[in-house]
Amino acid sequence: MNFSRVGKTLGILLLLVGTGPWVRAASLSLPRSTPERQGIPSGALLAAVDALDRMEQVHSLMVVRHGHVVAEGWWGPYDAETPHELFSLSKSFTSTAVGLAVAEGLLRVDDPVLRHLADDAPSSPGPNLRAMRIRDLLTMSSGHQDEPPVAPGLVSARSFLAHPVPHKPGTHFKYNTPATFLQSALVQKVTGTNTAEYLRPRLFEPLGITGARWDTNFQGINLGGYGLRLRTEDIAKFGQLCLQHGVWQGRRVIPEAWVHEATSRQVSNGSNPDSDWEQGYGYQFWRCRHGAYRGDGAFGQFCVVLPAQDAVIAVTAGVGDMAGLLDRLWDTLLPAFHKGPLKADAATRERLERRLLGLRVPTPPGGATAPAAASVLGKTYRFAGNDGGLESLSLDTSGPEGWVLTRTFSGKAESLRCGHGRWMTGRGLLGDSPKGTARPMAEESLAAGAAWTSDDTWTVKICATGTPFQTTHTLRFTGDEVEVTTRTQVRTGGAAPGPLKGRR
Repeated sequence: MNFSRVGKTLGILLLLVGTGPWVRAASLSLPRSTPERQGIPSGALLAAVDALDRMEQVHSLMVVRHGHVVAEGWWGPYDAETPHELFSLSKSFTSTAVGLAVAEGLLRVDDPVLRHLADDAPSSPGPNLRAMRIRDLLTMSSGHQDEPPVAPGLVSARSFLAHPVPHKPGTHFKYNTPATFLQSALVQKVTGTNTAEYLRPRLFEPLGITGARWDTNFQGINLGGYGLRLRTEDIAKFGQLCLQHGVWQGRRVIPEAWVHEATSRQVSNGSNPDSDWEQGYGYQFWRCRHGAYRGDGAFGQFCVVLPAQDAVIAVTAGVGDMAGLLDRLWDTLLPAFHKGPLKADAATRERLERRLLGLRVPTPPGGATAPAAASVLGKTYRFAGNDGGLESLSLDTSGPEGWVLTRTFSGKAESLRCGHGRWMTGRGLLGDSPKGTARPMAEESLAAGAAWTSDDTWTVKICATGTPFQTTHTLRFTGDEVEVTTRTQVRTGGAAPGPLKGRR
């Protein structure tokens, strides 16, 4: 089959079933339904939402049953249309690109890696490196003991192949993000285009996925193991495609055999029956308890597929306890799947709809003014050299609705509106990316909420709404000085920054 034609020939048919807050624009291809029509009590979905809300850092939830969205919600300021960084959930999309390249005869899973990347190999590759197959990359059993360099400015085919391979490939499971980068490099090598562009007509367009973004390394190769951004519904569509064995709206998109192999247990990764991280690993998919499988990414980016229940759950988040997030889904939703439709429950369904519409990340509690405000508003505070690159800041009022925080990072000044008791949006730097970490500072869509939390202290929470990251800055003013304390709920590396002191 010529997969490149799929995106040009597939039409998008949206079937709107039922009513409610989740019936949206006709450009979305997943049909909507009431929970009871698809055999799920609204009360169970309400319990799941409440359980996730208590984690405080979940950004979105979408539940699909029998191909119909039965619940969807975003914790404001996160929204349905902003693509969210997937971290390692990107890996499942990279392996899909490999599977399509295999279907087109460009690769074989048992090809030695060096057959395609000999130009990047060391001058005298060892026997384990020579034995490494594409299959070993897919199953995280490349033979490495330690992970090769992973940062965008360091990772390359050459750096990966130069790294020691002490184990026989295929015998030692080691979670290895650069191994997924190498898959992306292989796709680019044999197709002549990067992984994102290769997937566009073959996967993204058939599923109606638009606006996908995928970061690259310094050579322009998509990172593969992370860096892809998609909307929550795009994640759910991908899971539904896998659940349907690679068929979308009557058309074959991914070979059925590949979906089966990729989502089946290919290697062992532990023996704890109570851990969702030790149920086996496929081709860049994790096996789960309860007969499920998933793609997942750091801080709670999930595409969970439950074949026995004919269901898909998509989540984006910024949590540190990923296992706890899955446990909440298992506890609330697994007992709730029924084989046939249920009796309508209008009252509970209405409560669920109101709850989904009202989801919100809380802004800092506190007042609109404080005794210190008059002496600090409009003043500029400068900082000595620091890893975060912050050179100066000033705070000014924008009336009763909030403030304007102006910061200078490495010579570039930016102003961010900060609402009182509500989120205000803009663009800028999150401002908490120590030098040398895997994640350099980059401009993001931001939402900020703030308050005076004591007589001399102003606190602002900044959400980078396309990422898992939220940063809270606490500014304590004393005389001519300000002390800035920064807390980020999750981090990708590096030590947490210490307090910074600025002088007026």
